Amino acid sequence: MDFKRQLEDKTQTVNKWLEQLAPRGSGIYSEIFDAANYSVNAGGKRIRPVLSLAVCELLGGSEQAVMPFACALEYIHTYSLIHDDLPCMDNDELRRGMPTCHVKHGEAMALLAGDALLTYAFEIISHAKVDGEVIAEAVRIISHSCGANGMIGGQVIDIKGTKSYEEQVELARMKTGALISAAAEIGVLASGNRDDNLKSAIMSYAQNLGIAFQIKDDLLDVEGIEAVIGKKTGHDAETGKRTFVTYLGIDGAREKLQDYTAHAVASIDVFGEKGFFLRNMAEYLLSRTK
Repeated sequence: MDFKRQLEDKTQTVNKWLEQLAPRGSGIYSEIFDAANYSVNAGGKRIRPVLSLAVCELLGGSEQAVMPFACALEYIHTYSLIHDDLPCMDNDELRRGMPTCHVKHGEAMALLAGDALLTYAFEIISHAKVDGEVIAEAVRIISHSCGANGMIGGQVIDIKGTKSYEEQVELARMKTGALISAAAEIGVLASGNRDDNLKSAIMSYAQNLGIAFQIKDDLLDVEGIEAVIGKKTGHDAETGKRTFVTYLGIDGAREKLQDYTAHAVASIDVFGEKGFFLRNMAEYLLSRTK
């Protein structure tokens, strides 16, 4: 089995569905679609929808069942990046090597583009060709993950700033980890597999992966290469933002990254060789350069 080939295939599947489901419209308000799709099409690793697809397939589900939910999550993730880049938040001018949405389309249009993607995500979910009970549960999972007790709550902690390592872990669990956990849970839901032990293993994997992902982001802000990452590095230190590197130092953060990654991988031992893709995905995120 070739992990890189599998990852490329799954990423292409995600991009195909994102294009197929992309928000479209015309008229005097058509710039909103340009702004929204500009950010969606700027690239990115598609980690969340790829994770949803991989989990669903691992548990015996189909691409058709999971991809509307997976794409909805990617639209929500993109909306969060648009808003995160705004001057009232991180005030970033580059994202994935391209001008951020507000630089390209103006602050007001960027704000509306984020709003449009958030609401459109739930429109996509409502049209999924699965049982109504599954749609309702998907709405619950996704809305909770991106709401005040999930991603938004994490953003509040980020704005206020953390005061301890424990608060930093909570920030990562909510701001970054909530959507990653939701991606895994959506994969379980869409698969139709109701084995609680397997679901528990998948969720432990995703929760550890989410925190590891944020630790790696914090390290890349210190060690990363701007041309590779596609945005300015050193932003955290410049703004006085406390991160995992602040509390642990670079070596300590690297050690914690290894620990959380190892816990994620150990969580899916129950799948044996079938867990090949998820194990390699954790290792891939551990060593990523952007």
